[in-house]
Amino acid sequence: MNAAQIAAGGIALSLGALVAAPAWAAEYTAVMSPDIKWTDAPSIGPGAKTAVIDGDPKSSGPFVMRLKLPPKSTIKLHTHPADENVTILSGTLHFSANDKFDTKTAKAFGPGSYFSIGKGKPMFAYTTDKETVMQLHGMGPWGITYLDAAAETKKAAPETKKAAPETKK
Repeated sequence: MNAAQIAAGGIALSLGALVAAPAWAAEYTAVMSPDIKWTDAPSIGPGAKTAVIDGDPKSSGPFVMRLKLPPKSTIKLHTHPADENVTILSGTLHFSANDKFDTKTAKAFGPGSYFSIGKGKPMFAYTTDKETVMQLHGMGPWGITYLDAAAETKKAAPETKKAAPETKK
């Protein structure tokens, strides 16, 4: 191989890199605040809203979502089937990794605060006087399982099951 062939090869590689660079450099996800689509999240609690930012929390793979809790909200004792990483964007979230709902164990996480909790670890959270917005990310599938669901169902059962009125002949 002579010097001209080496120089031509180098130029071809350089031009190839310039042509290829924009294709991979332009691949990213961007979501602007006004474009966020909030949906009701009754499984989290009254007035709670979620917005998927990237990925699909219900599927395998990475996801990013936001959770908005109104003032005086409570997320009862629960677990998740995946690790959960949380950054507080606004407001204050009182959070505890505990297997009993005891507000004395909760720590107040304000804007910019972060915590991570492993899958299957019991936890609870609540807000006080301000709306709180947080960003959650992890590897799906994500979900929520309330630990006192059976007890709540039993308590609600008598109220939701009404006996049929008796008919007399």
